[in-house]
Amino acid sequence: MSSRAVQLQPAVDQAKQRTEDALAQLALQQQQLAKAEHQLGELKRYRQEYASNGDGSLTVSALLNRQKFVERIDQAITQQTGEVARLQRLLDQVRGRWHQAHARESALDSVIEHCLEEERQAADRHEQAEIDERMQYRRPR
Repeated sequence: MSSRAVQLQPAVDQAKQRTEDALAQLALQQQQLAKAEHQLGELKRYRQEYASNGDGSLTVSALLNRQKFVERIDQAITQQTGEVARLQRLLDQVRGRWHQAHARESALDSVIEHCLEEERQAADRHEQAEIDERMQYRRPR
């Protein structure tokens, strides 16, 4: 590896670590969002079941209790909907950080590859110059 590539290697390693960390955070955020979406679906399903299982022979107080309970479920649904939206925004931010980290890692990898290619070409030119020099001093037979 050329001295420039060697000098850049710690930056490449750090970029790779940042990309891995961002990817782990992205996975965690996706799990949290999926869990919140599942909870929201469960709340909606529970509300639907509870609201549709009405007994026509309920007393006024039982009917009022049922209505208050459905209102509390609706409040929980509203809160959970807000939580899902918050987690979605957070996921978008984390995804953006991962994209940035990945782009930086890719850019540094390209720089390293370019340095190595330049080094290889310089070595090839040097070898060809040595061969040409040896051929120049070679005695004709």
